[in-house]
Amino acid sequence: MQSKSVKLGLALLLGMMGGVATAETSSVRLYNWYDFIEPETPRTFEKESGVSMVLDTFDSIDVMQSKLMVGRTGYDVVVVSGDALPNLIKAGVLAELDRSQLPNWHHLAPEILAKVHSNDPDNRYAVPYMWGTTGIGYDVDKVTQLLGPDAPVNSWDLIFKEENIARLSQCGVAMLDSPSEIIPIALYYLGLPPNSRDPADYRKAEELLLKIRPHVRYFDSSRFITDLANGNICAVVGWAGGVYDAQVNSERANNGRHIAYQIPREGAPVWVESFVLLKDAPHPKAAMDFIDYMLRPEVVARSSNYLGYPNANKDATAHVEEKLRSNPGAYPSKETMATLFPLEPLPLKLERVRTRVWSKVRSGT
Repeated sequence: MQSKSVKLGLALLLGMMGGVATAETSSVRLYNWYDFIEPETPRTFEKESGVSMVLDTFDSIDVMQSKLMVGRTGYDVVVVSGDALPNLIKAGVLAELDRSQLPNWHHLAPEILAKVHSNDPDNRYAVPYMWGTTGIGYDVDKVTQLLGPDAPVNSWDLIFKEENIARLSQCGVAMLDSPSEIIPIALYYLGLPPNSRDPADYRKAEELLLKIRPHVRYFDSSRFITDLANGNICAVVGWAGGVYDAQVNSERANNGRHIAYQIPREGAPVWVESFVLLKDAPHPKAAMDFIDYMLRPEVVARSSNYLGYPNANKDATAHVEEKLRSNPGAYPSKETMATLFPLEPLPLKLERVRTRVWSKVRSGT
């Protein structure tokens, strides 16, 4: 996700149901990633329910977690990344979901619920919303020109074999500024557990990443979208949705670039963003009504079409734009789904190890 230290407060219009609003149902406060919901959706919920919505946003997992851990935020519903769930659950921040208040739960895709299961056992706290993968985005013509028609675009070899990335550095290679994704990818490529608890494994990942570091132009989690679309880089380890945005931007500019995305055959991280209910939510009933509203196939599909990400709703696919739902990078096959691994939080000691590794990789020292 993006990281720009932006915080927005958006107060939406107050609606009334039957002309009367109780203290319980008068509003819902949503804390969400910046620009991570179709803009009209809160208003349509207001119009139908009579419940007003207040939207506040974040663009850093650390900012979100820190705020929730303090408590008494005033928020009702928060969009939380899968690897943040265990710590929030352990801290007692989240309320266990009452499925009887979520009649639209049955629309959720079992395979996505399964991917969340490692961070939310029995799916007791989180309602999956959007999901995606971290893979390889690339300029087809430039990569073919430098590596030939048999370039291993469907393999992490494209990035982690030095002879390949060295050639691609001529047209520019970028990576997400995300140690919680890039380091697990490196571990997985080396045949090690992506969420390893062995400090020695991180030294091996560090060695691999430092070897290719001279050929990486920059680490950034938003700049790559524009640069890939404009031809300033030709390959990126990035999010599927970001590469999809680059494709759309390139087509709108009619610049003749063919941007593609591949989930490497070896496997790749899958992330799931979920709605959770805070234990101290001021308006729990209205919050659950909003979450159930977002479980409607036609409603959540609008956010997929806006964001370029697949949603976790198996019955929403028919409402998703053809260009997106037919894209195997966004909606992969069952075979590819089986290769995807969820990211998990690390114990504090190992998180510090990973942070030190990333500092060395970013600086190239």
